[in-house]
Amino acid sequence: MSARGLAVPAGSEVVVGADGLARTPWAEGSDLLRHYYDTEWGLPVRDETGLFERLSLEAFQSGLSWATILRKRPAFREAFAGFDAEAVAAFGPAEVERLMADDRIVRNRRKIEATIGNARATLALRQDGGLVDLLWSHQPAETPHPLRVAEVPTRSAESVALSKALKQRGFAFVGPTTMYALMEAVGMVDTHLLGSHRRGCSGLWPD
Repeated sequence: MSARGLAVPAGSEVVVGADGLARTPWAEGSDLLRHYYDTEWGLPVRDETGLFERLSLEAFQSGLSWATILRKRPAFREAFAGFDAEAVAAFGPAEVERLMADDRIVRNRRKIEATIGNARATLALRQDGGLVDLLWSHQPAETPHPLRVAEVPTRSAESVALSKALKQRGFAFVGPTTMYALMEAVGMVDTHLLGSHRRGCSGLWPD
């Protein structure tokens, strides 16, 4: 099997699409997932709003498919004021009820209230380096090199430490597995399968 004339490593589970590009299997689930994989997933995010959005969406994804969250992402952005932490931190009971009535998003009261609480915790972090510095301080020294989906970790020592650090600062729905998914999404680790055309896209992990 080859992708655009490039040999795929023996044993790799990448899937070569109709366009000749090799991807991690989940990216071939739909056009939406493919576009997300090709243009965003695994690229570094280093601004507060971008990281707060991704932290929030990963929390909402818990127990659901990522495809579900991705389809609802425009509505989430509208409902949560573009994930501006200052705006979300000001939400009160009326906004919670508004969100609970919005069938375009995931209507889970605990997750909605956690997102508002996390916005307030994000503002508090500005006095101590900020969300960006805290998250990126947990970037590991090495990244995985998976050939198969089963070789992709679901948590790491760094994601455990990040989860603990965030919980100590008042964040919720930030368990080690959720934080590892966040680390993957923002390029902190590279779990593109070897042979994927996106492997190394973050520029942080030369292979």
